[in-house]
Amino acid sequence: MDSETIELLRRYVRQQEEFGYPPLIIAPGGGLPEGGDRPERGADAASAEAALAAFRDEVDGCDRCGLHQKRTKLVFGAGNPGAELMFVGEGPGGDEDRIGEPFVGRAGQLLDKILGAAGIDRAEVYITNIVKCRPPGNRDPEPEEIATCLPVLRRQIEIIDPKIICALGRHASQTLLGRIDSIGRMRGRWYDWEGRKLICTYHPSACLRNADYKRPVWEDFKLLREAYRAFRPR
Repeated sequence: MDSETIELLRRYVRQQEEFGYPPLIIAPGGGLPEGGDRPERGADAASAEAALAAFRDEVDGCDRCGLHQKRTKLVFGAGNPGAELMFVGEGPGGDEDRIGEPFVGRAGQLLDKILGAAGIDRAEVYITNIVKCRPPGNRDPEPEEIATCLPVLRRQIEIIDPKIICALGRHASQTLLGRIDSIGRMRGRWYDWEGRKLICTYHPSACLRNADYKRPVWEDFKLLREAYRAFRPR
């Protein structure tokens, strides 16, 4: 995304309230709207699970952008509602659209292998995407689509309250960091993201297309593994 696209994304987020969207959309500053149901930081996993399930029900029939017109299922996210580690990808593919779960196709299978090699149990983490509906033909999500769905992601982050976020691929990294750099320039280092640690790496699908990306991804996951061990559930 270029600088104009980033600014468009930010403008769309600021306009959420002006468009008169229901209260489930997060306010432009990133906080919950008045009366939003979110467990306090440190709440037990059951409270987080209930809040996340209720929020999923709220957004399940979302029709705020054109992506809903051709979706089979909305792909909200999956995993541990009390996860210390959260992965954010780009958008659902064909398998994900059919099943309704993120990262279940070939890219998801590769992610599972990488997680296993790093000693991270997929059941411990939470996985979602920037957009929750499949872009037609697996094209890149448009800025308007990202902007419309971004408040949903932010609400997920607030409910789950992870200590670490891993952005998978260019779109997730650029969106969360508000930068226009390539993923090659953004990866391999830690960022502070609203008090959380954030690291970027190549999307598993990129590794399927180009095996040269596998080594830098593994280097990033070694950094991720070391940081995660400090928060890992016992």
